Amino acid sequence: MLRELKVSVESWPLLVPFRISRGVKTAAEVVVVEIVEAGVRARGEAVPYSRYGETTRTVVETIQRMAGAIAAGASRAELEELMPPGAARCAVDCALWDLSARISGVSVTAQLGQPSLPPLQSALTVSLDTPQAMSEAAAKLDDGGLIKIKVDASRPEAQVRAVREVLPEARLIVDPNESWNLELLKSLAPTLQALRVDLLEQPLPADADEGLEGLNLSVPVCADESCHVSEDLPRLRSRYQAVNIKLEKTGGLTEALKLLESAQAAGFTIMSGCMVSTSLDIVPAFHIARHADFVDLDGPILLARDRPGGVSFKGGQLLPPDPGFWGEAA
Repeated sequence: MLRELKVSVESWPLLVPFRISRGVKTAAEVVVVEIVEAGVRARGEAVPYSRYGETTRTVVETIQRMAGAIAAGASRAELEELMPPGAARCAVDCALWDLSARISGVSVTAQLGQPSLPPLQSALTVSLDTPQAMSEAAAKLDDGGLIKIKVDASRPEAQVRAVREVLPEARLIVDPNESWNLELLKSLAPTLQALRVDLLEQPLPADADEGLEGLNLSVPVCADESCHVSEDLPRLRSRYQAVNIKLEKTGGLTEALKLLESAQAAGFTIMSGCMVSTSLDIVPAFHIARHADFVDLDGPILLARDRPGGVSFKGGQLLPPDPGFWGEAA
């Protein structure tokens, strides 16, 4: 039986503007894929990222070009041959995982040989602003267990210090989003250590990270924009100590699982990250995050509202969605 494919674009307003070194956003623009087979409806979501030349239009067009193959029953493995890594493949791949679970009656969790999804401690993000505003934002967070701080190259020390002062016991991830150069990184390293930063995420541009080669910093450095798929790992081994696995970069859960296995075997610390998105994009990432050392899946928390039945945050824990939300038989 042929599958039916539907692709749509949705906009989900944020509670407050979200700023990083590359710009500001006020809504999450997501692409949603729906696949119907034998009367069973499945869904997947992904966020196009302009950093990689993606827009909602280009992602929709990429998916639509695959409509014939998807309708004819293309598998997840075949999809990896037909589509490059990115948001388009991510949305389709996650929809196919959901479809498999709903048709077979075997959840994605069970297919992966895992117990039920556990609550996870996820980072809460303090977006880029003045140090004073960042201090005030940090003080309002529901939990101070793990905090991700967005910084730039203008006042990074003051930005980090502002958060540390109001959250003296929190674990900190500092994310410059490629905005630093090597000289700034070296000069800030002692300060980051003194402020007890646990992880530094992608300080240098991905195309200029050769400066990290053999660099022995006191704070572990995590590859984000420099790491997309498992084939990237050999180049990263002497530059980074950790990798951030995001489904939009890998092209979905299928390759993300391969990257996870390969990164663990190579001795990398694992971070599970996300875009600003709804729970439909976050729940597949739970299957990576449950194995991660650092979890950063607070995308839906930044929204003014999320999809009904999605993830929730309580007492410092990111809680799994309601039964049947994604990856389970309804």
